[in-house]
Amino acid sequence: MNTTNNMTPNSAFQIEPAEIFKGLPTQFFATLVQKVNHEIAAGHDVINLGQGNPDTPTPEHIVKELQNAATNPLYHKYSPFTGYSFLKEAIAKRYLDDYGVVLDPETEVAILFGGKTGLVELPQILLNPGDLCLVPDPGYPDYWSGVALARAEMSFMPLLQDHGYLPDYSSISEQDKARAKLMFLNYPNNPTSATAPLSFYEDTVEFAAKHGIVVASDFAYGALGFDGHRPVSFLQAPGAKEVGIELYTLSKTYNMAGWRVGFALGNAKVISLINTLQDHMYVSLFGGIQSAAAVALTSSQACVEQLVGRYESRRNALYDALDHIGWQATKPSGSFFSWLPVPKGHTSVSLSDLLLKEAKVAVAPGVGFGKYGEGYVRLGLLSPEDRLQEAAERIGKLGLFA
Repeated sequence: MNTTNNMTPNSAFQIEPAEIFKGLPTQFFATLVQKVNHEIAAGHDVINLGQGNPDTPTPEHIVKELQNAATNPLYHKYSPFTGYSFLKEAIAKRYLDDYGVVLDPETEVAILFGGKTGLVELPQILLNPGDLCLVPDPGYPDYWSGVALARAEMSFMPLLQDHGYLPDYSSISEQDKARAKLMFLNYPNNPTSATAPLSFYEDTVEFAAKHGIVVASDFAYGALGFDGHRPVSFLQAPGAKEVGIELYTLSKTYNMAGWRVGFALGNAKVISLINTLQDHMYVSLFGGIQSAAAVALTSSQACVEQLVGRYESRRNALYDALDHIGWQATKPSGSFFSWLPVPKGHTSVSLSDLLLKEAKVAVAPGVGFGKYGEGYVRLGLLSPEDRLQEAAERIGKLGLFA
């Protein structure tokens, strides 16, 4: 039998991606990574402040629990599809202790493979092709990805400095209010670092209930508030669970970005839909990781307090150095980002390119987060204080703020 493969490189056979795949948004920051890696490969000492990846390790007691749990034969089997009850009970207890929010672990908590997974799943669960999603601008680009996969549409809510980087619901058109079925919010905010008061969430609940819009509060930076202020949870607003959910992740709170542990919390119907979709896509997280995550949530939170203190100290060191070179901006009240205005004569991309080329400092151009991000760059507080100060000194030598 002739088993020779007669196909040639010029064969007509081709693999074409599905149309829905072609509609995915371009990963803007992949270009930034390439530029940074090019400079590093050329032997330059780049201070990379463009990233959003925690730079310190997971606390030791959490790592030790994973090491111990990995030897448990129970966790070598498939986990329950919706995750272990002990982990859902742990997140419910953490929310009760931190925010006074009561959650039913079995009906109001879903375990996610990191917060990003939930953000991308939600539009597929709630939106039909042509439905509308309200999205913050500037905002986390992966909101766009889930909407694209649902073949839905977006209407952008401008986040402006003179409105505290909060969306102005009164400025949304009546047509968009009638069409919208889902809305993303994110405070402490990426990229602007703004925080939201409880009154804003109370207004949000009223707005969402009136127009039949499900609220998705991205609380990824929920533990990171400065100057003695704990960020407010959307679920603290009366009626919040009736209109939406919150998405929480251990990535930032416990430096567990690579562990991929997150939760969706709140409205029982939405939680049920998330679990149903995930039943078709996954078996739940490795049990050892779930055990370690429960330890993170239920043991002493001193490590979180230390982490917040570290970021606040870095923030203060950076802004003192920026003030010295004349780059004026408001200190962030939360998250581990800084949102800085671009000097005259530059766009966010041209400034980012200049800082990388001439100062060997990488920052993220604001336009990568949306139209209203133009005019700003985002810096991460994800390097030690001396490196943040050195970055400011290098930038100062360019004379941009003289």
